[in-house]
Amino acid sequence: MKTTLLYGKEGLTINVPDDSVIVVPNNLEGLENEEKAVIEALRNPIGSKPLHEMVKETDKVAIVISDITRPTPNHKLVPWLIKELPHVPLNNFVIINGTGTHRDQTRDEFVQMLGEWVVDNVRVINNSCHDKETLVNVGESKFGCDIYLNKEYVEADFRIVTGFIEPHFFAGFSGGPKGIMPGIAGIETIMTFHNARMIGDPLSTWGNMVNNPVQDMTREVNSYCKPHFMLNVTLNKAKQITNVFAGELYEAHDEGCAYVKEHSMIKCDDRFDVVITSNSGYPLDQNLYQAVKGMSAAHKIVKKGGTIICAAECSDGLPNHGNYAEILRMRKTPQEILDMINDPEFKMFDQWQVQKQAVIQVWADVFVYSTLSDEDVNNAMFTSTKDIDRTLEELKESYGEDMKVAVLPLGPLTIPYVEE
Repeated sequence: MKTTLLYGKEGLTINVPDDSVIVVPNNLEGLENEEKAVIEALRNPIGSKPLHEMVKETDKVAIVISDITRPTPNHKLVPWLIKELPHVPLNNFVIINGTGTHRDQTRDEFVQMLGEWVVDNVRVINNSCHDKETLVNVGESKFGCDIYLNKEYVEADFRIVTGFIEPHFFAGFSGGPKGIMPGIAGIETIMTFHNARMIGDPLSTWGNMVNNPVQDMTREVNSYCKPHFMLNVTLNKAKQITNVFAGELYEAHDEGCAYVKEHSMIKCDDRFDVVITSNSGYPLDQNLYQAVKGMSAAHKIVKKGGTIICAAECSDGLPNHGNYAEILRMRKTPQEILDMINDPEFKMFDQWQVQKQAVIQVWADVFVYSTLSDEDVNNAMFTSTKDIDRTLEELKESYGEDMKVAVLPLGPLTIPYVEE
């Protein structure tokens, strides 16, 4: 039978065995009137006064957004936020792009993310995690580091964080406090947040918020300089807004996480020989680094020694920044990579993504369908495939005619699990 994976901007149709299990979240329709729903949420927020009542005319207002690797509809949310605050002069706003450790966005990309009117009329800046002159120390974390956050955010009179909520492969769920930590944090703080002990903790996983050290740290950091207001949304496969969660940071985020967990975490009865996944299409599948999320979702239900096939366009390469590719070249096997990263003396930018990747590769073989060269894919210790249908036929020779196949067409927008 045919099924279509979210891949790039157009999708990818493949043939899979007729008895394959297609794992998708509950089908949620987009809101009939997205702007009306968002404005209603801003005026009747969760655990907070209405937004327009909280912001004074003279306030310097910082709005934190997620970067281009996330599908947050900031071209809608940010104009609606500004519209709801007509008494605040436009030059009192600053929009801070929460790049975390990712690359800066260009003006053209900001136009794509925010719309031309916003970029022409409101100051927009990238967070620079390596530039201490643009950061300020707001305290010391119990997890063992100083807390550095974007200076303009800290010094703003009123702070707003935007984002979208989905399951996250080590923080439990995205959105909420993750917009600040690691979105606009300094590299020292981010390195602790992403160290091998934090990432390797079994409670640092999809959909778990209880005693999850990664989620605990992001919330602790936010408590030192908390956003005064949160605006998060949930999205369906067409990137339409399905629900809005606005108000007090923790209370509104908790409600949003509960909603996402109910609709996107799907129980499977058993593990599969082969799991085919996407990385949710553009913008999340822009590079191989991000594609680890789709592989991690598949890891939840693939058998030990099984096979994952991940379709991710990778239009932005590996990407061509950070140390992701360099770390992968430092050892010859995934297990050697994992042992190296787990050494307490090892500390290197991007190690967290490689660590998650290596855990998956120790468990299962991973094929990657992408626009990358075979050399780039193979250097990352994956196996390149340019024909998923043919790869499935070849795998059947190994697993037999009874090969069990699952498909995650939406990638990490769906989190399957097996109770074991």
